[in-house]
Amino acid sequence: MQLGRIDRCQEKEYLRIKDFLAQNELSMDRNILSFIVAYDEEGHILACGGIAPKIIKCVAVRSELRHTGLALRLVGELIKLAYELGYPQLFVFTKPEYEQQFYQCGFFTLATARPHVILMENSASRLHKQCEYWRSLKVKGRHIGAIVMNANPFTLGHRYLIEQAQEYCDHLHLFILQEEAPPFSYRERFRLVEQGIADLSNISLHAGSDYIISKATFPTYFLKDTHIAEQSYPEIDLYLFRHYIAPALGITRRFVGSEPLCPLTAQYNRSMSYWLAQAPIAAPPIEVIEIKRKEHDKAAISASQVRALFRTKNWHRLETLVPAHTLRFLQDKGLSHENNTPRSRRLSGIE
Repeated sequence: MQLGRIDRCQEKEYLRIKDFLAQNELSMDRNILSFIVAYDEEGHILACGGIAPKIIKCVAVRSELRHTGLALRLVGELIKLAYELGYPQLFVFTKPEYEQQFYQCGFFTLATARPHVILMENSASRLHKQCEYWRSLKVKGRHIGAIVMNANPFTLGHRYLIEQAQEYCDHLHLFILQEEAPPFSYRERFRLVEQGIADLSNISLHAGSDYIISKATFPTYFLKDTHIAEQSYPEIDLYLFRHYIAPALGITRRFVGSEPLCPLTAQYNRSMSYWLAQAPIAAPPIEVIEIKRKEHDKAAISASQVRALFRTKNWHRLETLVPAHTLRFLQDKGLSHENNTPRSRRLSGIE
């Protein structure tokens, strides 16, 4: 047996890995940077596993080899690859039946959505150290609030939600999801929020957290049933928030904007009410307060609408939906993109 590293540019091998994953009832995850693959002497794939930013994904081993130690060796090589790629802190989403195998590789369980998914990380103490840091930021008050947002980009709707939440709490913790969500980078999104709340008091702005799970990083490659994925994702994300983040910061209320446009987000809001306030978890319940979205021309302001208008450079409409600093940013970025577009494409009308 031999082990090899396969990168995205090796299209032929990626297709073979995709077929092997399908044989093991898995699908390819688009965020994977590189694979480690185990081959037999004839070049047949025996096992594989991939590294995405901070996450091990798509681990598959031929059924007859799953209790031979091959999985242990494979994960060990994946950990080495992750260090090489600059990701010493690693998470893995896996099925509960593989929990013991990852435990033997140095992973510890953080949250479960049994019988479908468990979340593990390669440290027994990292989360507790993070909670110690959050406790150092704890602010006294009867009602401490929290908002988690993408702000892709920051709109007048986001500003309104924050202002309304402040009416219901003594201090507000604002978390910006730590992911790259095109067309705007995390750094750009965070800066726009920072500028957008500069005149407000009693707010702590947090640079996201690995323990606030983004739907973009939650795996669906081994969950064939979309309904199961939609149930498991909020269960894990909200368990971590209620069990660790909220107690450390003293959070008693979480605020969310109403969602008239996206059924999946509306379902997440309903799940939030259950997992934060009602679920039998050994942690204090958190009151969930839904605030009606700010509207313009009788329609809720949405970041997706802003992104669509940005693509068409409709600055007149955008100035009614975003703060002045966001509009300036969008105009500068639009002009920069136009200047970087080859002249032949600009003349042909291709954007």
